[in-house]
Amino acid sequence: MSVRTKTAVAVAVGLILTTAAPADAGTRLGHGALAIPVSGGVALLDPATLRVDARTAAGPLVLSEGAQEPLGSPGPVSVHNGTYSWSYPDRGLTVSASARDGRLVVDLHASADGDLSWPVTGTDRAASAVQFPRGEGLSVPVADPWWNGQLGGTDPVRLQDLSMPFWGYTLGKVGAGYVVPTDLGTSLRFVSTAGRLHTATSHHFAAADGTDGYTVAFSITDGSPVAPALDYRRWLVSHGQLGSLDRKIKANPAVGKLIGAFHAYLWGDGRSADAVRQMQQLGLGRMWLGYDSDDSPMPADAVRAAKDAGYLVGPYDSWDNAQDPATADTPAARWPSPVWPQACVENAQGKPETGFGGRGCYVSSQALAGAEPAHHYLAGRVAATAANGADSYFLDVDATGELFRDYSADHSMTEAQDRANRLSRMAKLSGQFVLGSESAGAWANQVLAFSHGSSTPVADGLWAAERDKDAWGTYWPPARPGFFFKPATISADLAKAMFDPRYRVPLYETVLHDSVISLDRWELPLDKLPAQRATRILLAMLYNTPLNLALDRQALTEEGSELASLQRFFAGIQAAAGTKAMTGFRTLSGDGRVQQTTFGEHALVVTANFGSTAFDGLPGGCVSAEQPGQPAQRLCPA
Repeated sequence: MSVRTKTAVAVAVGLILTTAAPADAGTRLGHGALAIPVSGGVALLDPATLRVDARTAAGPLVLSEGAQEPLGSPGPVSVHNGTYSWSYPDRGLTVSASARDGRLVVDLHASADGDLSWPVTGTDRAASAVQFPRGEGLSVPVADPWWNGQLGGTDPVRLQDLSMPFWGYTLGKVGAGYVVPTDLGTSLRFVSTAGRLHTATSHHFAAADGTDGYTVAFSITDGSPVAPALDYRRWLVSHGQLGSLDRKIKANPAVGKLIGAFHAYLWGDGRSADAVRQMQQLGLGRMWLGYDSDDSPMPADAVRAAKDAGYLVGPYDSWDNAQDPATADTPAARWPSPVWPQACVENAQGKPETGFGGRGCYVSSQALAGAEPAHHYLAGRVAATAANGADSYFLDVDATGELFRDYSADHSMTEAQDRANRLSRMAKLSGQFVLGSESAGAWANQVLAFSHGSSTPVADGLWAAERDKDAWGTYWPPARPGFFFKPATISADLAKAMFDPRYRVPLYETVLHDSVISLDRWELPLDKLPAQRATRILLAMLYNTPLNLALDRQALTEEGSELASLQRFFAGIQAAAGTKAMTGFRTLSGDGRVQQTTFGEHALVVTANFGSTAFDGLPGGCVSAEQPGQPAQRLCPA
């Protein structure tokens, strides 16, 4: 864009800003659109269709197409204290729109149940990439034929199943960010049209489900691939919803043992005091040690040895499943009578909601919450599970998007109530233990210290790969199950969708690095996928996040020395910035294979070269870390 063109655009934007009355309220343009000043320009919202355009210094943008269903004629627009309000009587919808904290925020409320397909984003021809928080995060070129085939036409994704409720686009020199705090009842669908991806959002209004309100916040960003994450982080801060590892450590000093620690699930003889001593002898300075909820928990002497070594140790538990105690396939599914079957979630037909893998039923968090004051099922469960002295606790699925509407007359709940119940019980646990959960959504960041699975951008093909027991392995033998220890090969498409660094971006870390420690899923320990091993190590070090391992004495003997070397490098970057925010991310090479992150106010700069040739002195397959006043450190895991 020429200097003359830039000046003309800037003058035009300035004229719109100065004609707004009052300055923060916006104005109604002659063609019917509302001009609402936001950071970076002016948002133009058409009450007739809900189309949103923007005028920026880089030129005009389409932030959203109009609603995909007929809205009917809108009622008159009124304005009060900078907020515009109107209704769609035919749809039973009321709308308000205003500038808040530099964004255009649109609130909708429905008096009748129904669906709204809006906003429709990324249709502007300037859009070059879409960013969305699948696991850690991806940035996908919208015109890439392979990604159009992977994403276009797939089933909608519930926004609650993403790790955070936002997405965004790069549009030339600027970008767009979208935050939907009312994620329950909202879904996001990828659409491929003429070889280009865009996204279509839909919300289901239902008073009985507690989803009769819907909020969308639009932002103009600088176009960086992590700009939508920075915008969402700013949203959390302004709403008092961002946790802090420093505060968590102050409240429970044991949380500090996570800084610099690798995580490992122990099997067989790995759950012994001798195994702990072997880790110490190898030089593994800090570790989080977990063990599955089976019939062989970690004995008290091994727990004591781990704690004496400065490690954290705790069980993997689940409060989500109940089975007949006489036939249950795991101790975690055995509850005191009458939890089974009276506490099962009931569907709309009054039938128990079948549990994961067709096993038993899902347990209602409302039923457990209601019974706890009198029966102490949860308190008793925790006391028994941690009787060996464990100081950490991993609570499976409580922090994911897996929430339920319970239609039981005895313990009815909405998904929102289910989420509130889980938050409440996790908050209580975090007062006793260093608490973790599975694939934690951002809504749980204040009550957790760590999350297993939130680093993994799971693509659909992974579940199919795991179901191939011949290739992936089974849960047998219990002492060394192939499911965790047998090396596996994934398809080229799955490897590209999940681990190709050219499409990975640290959205989760940009938002939550200083609040929650994030790792890969537990069924994907470091050695499970040999072909992706080196890339995964580089990604973890670049993002300053721990590795997740599966260990027993054999694994320690075969690779313990290398793990100790990796952990020493990791401990150094954690000491510099383990509790600091990720403040920068950029690619340094044209092919996207050399990437750099920054933490704190230049407290740490990490550069990773995922390529095969050297870049600016950094060999391919290596990562370097620089701290002010110290020599650079280098790690070459391959």
